[in-house]
Amino acid sequence: MPKPDIHPKWYPEAEVICNGEVVMKVGSTQPTLHVDVWSGNHPFYTGTQKMIDTEGRVERFLRKYGMIDESQTEDKK
Repeated sequence: MPKPDIHPKWYPEAEVICNGEVVMKVGSTQPTLHVDVWSGNHPFYTGTQKMIDTEGRVERFLRKYGMIDESQTEDKK
């Protein structure tokens, strides 16, 4: 049994608000939670995340450790 008068009020149906709309309800010590990113609009969870190799780091690593054939890199160029 928790001690009386030391725990914050618990809201079992606290609303999570993103961009002005309620996106889910969770248990929290705050009645409303305002968030910028949640799983419904984050690129990782929506499948829109792209891996970008802008500096050729992957190719440089593969070449350094002999995991890539030099003729493969010349075909791309």
